Amino acid sequence: MGDSSGTIITPAEEKELGEAFFRSLHSQVTINQDAEIQEYIQTIGNRLVANSDGPGLPFHFFVVMENDINAFAGPGGYIGVNSGLIIMTEAESELASVMGHEIAHVTQRHLYRAAEAAGRLSIPTMAATLAAILLGTQSPALGQAAIMAVMGSSVQFQIDFTRENEMEADRVGMQTLEEAKFDPRSMPTFFERLQQSSRYYGKDVPEFLRTHPVTASRISDTRGRAETYPYKQYADSLGYQLIKEKLRVLTGKDDAGTTKYFQARLNQGTDEQRTVARYGLGLVALKLQKYQEAESTFQQLVKQHPAQPHYATALARTALESKNYPLALSRYQKLTEQFPNNEAIKLEYITALVRSGDSGKAKKNLELLSAKTQTLPVYYELLAQIYNDLNQPAESHRYLAEYYYSVGLIQDAIFQIRLARQSKGLNPHLSAILRERHDYFLSEQMEARRNQ
Repeated sequence: MGDSSGTIITPAEEKELGEAFFRSLHSQVTINQDAEIQEYIQTIGNRLVANSDGPGLPFHFFVVMENDINAFAGPGGYIGVNSGLIIMTEAESELASVMGHEIAHVTQRHLYRAAEAAGRLSIPTMAATLAAILLGTQSPALGQAAIMAVMGSSVQFQIDFTRENEMEADRVGMQTLEEAKFDPRSMPTFFERLQQSSRYYGKDVPEFLRTHPVTASRISDTRGRAETYPYKQYADSLGYQLIKEKLRVLTGKDDAGTTKYFQARLNQGTDEQRTVARYGLGLVALKLQKYQEAESTFQQLVKQHPAQPHYATALARTALESKNYPLALSRYQKLTEQFPNNEAIKLEYITALVRSGDSGKAKKNLELLSAKTQTLPVYYELLAQIYNDLNQPAESHRYLAEYYYSVGLIQDAIFQIRLARQSKGLNPHLSAILRERHDYFLSEQMEARRNQ
């Protein structure tokens, strides 16, 4: 991290820190596990990275299911965006402007000081501390213990991006926006709306504004830069609109209010916007287990838009949630043929196979997922369930251990790996794997405890 990062932290250590950081986040907040949402945020992130000044760097984008307005860049290219921030945006380019800004923090190595200050800390402790600070939380678990460890060892450890860091991230991020065919003017527009809305928060200022102070001069500077680019219209993708409304439904606590929100938009805006409102109403019906209403809504949408995967997937999901497994499997099978490269559909199809009892076929389909998808917690969770259904307890406990480890629950991971090692009939190869993972989990736990 930083121009001299080779002497502070190696690429391998940075990768390890990033992975540990992501695991720690899972123990502090709810990370989105919805395959459609994950695919969208990763797709838009990849588009930005491809047009950044670090196209070859590894990045992982994810959504934090929190209504607070926040986004952050962690070590190893892990970039999180809160659902509340996505819902607050009024255009896809606004979301892209925030992500472009965070990408710039990574490519310009602005986390260097944090790594340098925490050089004496173990990777698990440093990761937990970074997670706690970037989230603005007071974690009752490892994150809080890590902060106490830092205080006890008199190490100054904080994310304090300077004014120069922020201006550089704005400048580089805006250039990335333009190269990726997003609206550069969306950055000052969103910053300005954030500043105006913050007046109503009182002491509860959004965490994004605490770590990224938005001043009048900063808004003026970004607006001046944006005006140097030619003006043109930038249309939102349908995917952005659908994912934004899906998040509104998933995170909404007032379903009646959400229903009214969509009903009010059925006769407003463009045909596409009205269609999105109908999709939102279908999602609310599905959330409330009004399966006939959801079925009718999604049937109409699929009939009118047969090439749109979100509508067809929602229709298949309705059959699955209503436990009509033959219909759900038939619909998902057709979807995998219609959209063979859609990882979100593949994951939902595998889930349907598991829930319907066809674990053998589910296992074969899991093996067809991309290498990146096979690192997600949901992959290990599905694999654990499949091996349990196939009556292979050692493998089931093994992958349940990997699931717990991936979401930052190291003690649960150790417990499951011990259960796996106690299983009967273990072959030498599997025994060696389980021993190695058990020792690895234990060493990481001991390393973290040494800093408490």
